[in-house]
Amino acid sequence: MSTKLLRIVVLVCTTRPGALGPEVARWLTEAVSPRAAQLGAELVPVSLAELGLPFLDEEEHPSSGVYRQEHTRRWSSIVDAADGFIAVTPEYNYGMPATLKNALDYLGREWAWKPMGFVSYGNTSAGTRSVQHAKQVVTTLRLVPLGATVAIRIGDAVRDGRLRPDPARDAAAVGVLDELVRLAHALRPMRERSGATPGPLPGSYLRRLTPEDAPEVTVLQRCCWMDEAIVNETTAIPALHESLEDIRAWLAGWHTTGLLLDGRLVGMVRTRRDGDDWHVGRLAVAPDLRGHGLGRRLLHIAEAAAEPGCRRILLTTGARSERNLALYRSEGYRELVGTDATVIDLAKEL
Repeated sequence: MSTKLLRIVVLVCTTRPGALGPEVARWLTEAVSPRAAQLGAELVPVSLAELGLPFLDEEEHPSSGVYRQEHTRRWSSIVDAADGFIAVTPEYNYGMPATLKNALDYLGREWAWKPMGFVSYGNTSAGTRSVQHAKQVVTTLRLVPLGATVAIRIGDAVRDGRLRPDPARDAAAVGVLDELVRLAHALRPMRERSGATPGPLPGSYLRRLTPEDAPEVTVLQRCCWMDEAIVNETTAIPALHESLEDIRAWLAGWHTTGLLLDGRLVGMVRTRRDGDDWHVGRLAVAPDLRGHGLGRRLLHIAEAAAEPGCRRILLTTGARSERNLALYRSEGYRELVGTDATVIDLAKEL
């Protein structure tokens, strides 16, 4: 499971003046905020009334991703940044409000592989028919609707325009959030793969790592460089002792490519220019996936990224790391003369 903060949009779907939706959204946010903090989720309220989307007015099909209207680009940015949604929706004449259908229809890829929960309200059916209507649409957009819902019968729950306290309803709302967060984590690999470069293994993909990935990088480093420590008979290896703050700092300064398999970080390599030299470092592959050519593939990616004007590629490995040395020598690297007996510097001319 990723350690990144999840961004959950609480979407108020009604635009009718004086509607109950904002009150329901206020209750929902208050009821689940403590649990959201525990789960590492950020709740972001968004009102379709304030967003002010007109009926779909883009010339191109939403699947094209070509948006000419500023309101569409703003809406796209909100949805694209989200990891999941809770729609607070009324029921109008056995269906969802036209404002929700219109908001869904505006976009395409931004919705894909994100969970959507529902909090409905209404009279006879407590808004449940609105939810069933909406589920038919959201699945077409590759949104994943939750099984858990909250349905509020207005006549029983509302007094003087406000929701009456109800511990059972509060608990049901927390249940929706719990399921949403679990599903958002499970679907994260699908979301990342949709915009990433395919990797060499089925289900794998490549993307740039950021300081947010520091916890996963820490785990991978400890796994990989413990083997190096054993082979070289020393634990004086920086990768074994760096703190999260240390790793966040160098992730911000180096261009680091990560190889992920179904959401798990299984390989990485970092690169940076220094004068005429292109430095390659922290080439790592998870121990259980070695022997599949992944290290060589990551090395080629690092080499191909060398900037114009660089004259050579430099890298370093342990003096007794025969597996690493064999790889680098086979790729044309030659040892540089040095004074440190514990590590070997290698170079390759460009």
